[in-house]
Amino acid sequence: MPTHTTNQLEILVTDPARLHDMLTDAEHTLRQTPQHHAGILVTRHTPHRYTLTLCDTVPFGETHEQTLP
Repeated sequence: MPTHTTNQLEILVTDPARLHDMLTDAEHTLRQTPQHHAGILVTRHTPHRYTLTLCDTVPFGETHEQTLP
């Protein structure tokens, strides 16, 4: 049976007070990926939409952030 792995998660923020917890939970989920040999890139698309992606250009064990214009 094939195994599904998650390489990207999207966070849609409806309650700004929960943003930190939502990002932390998503980061933890990505770090549990069996083939996790990359770092995590957090992209802020808008104040209410973020994506977290396993990224080979980010060193393993690190999390980098970027904001799109």
